[in-house]
Amino acid sequence: MTDLFRAWTGLRWGEVVALRRPSFDLLRRRLLVAESATDVGGRLEFGTPKNHQAREVPLPDFLIELVAPLLDTEDDALLFTAPKGGPLRSGNFRRNVWLPACQASGMPEGLRVHDLRHTAASLAISGGASVKAVQRLLGHSSARITLDRYTHLFNDDLDALADGMDRMRADAVTAQERPRAVSRVAYLDHE
Repeated sequence: MTDLFRAWTGLRWGEVVALRRPSFDLLRRRLLVAESATDVGGRLEFGTPKNHQAREVPLPDFLIELVAPLLDTEDDALLFTAPKGGPLRSGNFRRNVWLPACQASGMPEGLRVHDLRHTAASLAISGGASVKAVQRLLGHSSARITLDRYTHLFNDDLDALADGMDRMRADAVTAQERPRAVSRVAYLDHE
C-alpha cells in the first residue's frame, strides 16, 4: 500500500517512513508532512523534511478509505511498518517488495521507488494542478524547481488551454447574441 500511497501523494521515501497517525486530518482531507527519516550508518534518524518545512498534502477520498483502518488507534505510532514491526527500511523494501512487484507487473528494469514522486507529479498535472499546487504537493522550495523538473508535462496542457479558450469565446459570443435576439423579438412584437 505504500507504493499506491506514494504514487498519489508524492511523498519522499523518508517522509513515508516517518508518517504517524496524528499527521492525518481526514475531515479536511489533508496530511501534514512534518517529519522525515534518514538512514545514517544503518540507523534511522528522524528530523524535518528535506527543505526543513512542514507542508500539507491533499488526500483523495480513495486514499482516505485505504488509510482510515490504519488510523484506528490514538497512539503516535508509525503508520507504515515493516512486516515484523518497526520502521520500513529502503533496502529491505526494495528487495522484498518493490523489485518483485515491478517484475510481476512487467514494469521496466531500473524503475526506482523514488520514481513514484514523478508519478504523483504527472497525476497532479494531468488532473489540472497548477505549478504552485504541484510545488506544494512535492515540497519543492520554489516553483522554479518544479518547472525545471516537470515542464515537459505542462506542455500537454496547451491543447486543453486552447480548448478552454474556445469555450470561453463561444460562451461570450452566445452571451452577446442573446440580448440582440431578445431585442429583435421585442421589436417585432411592436410592429
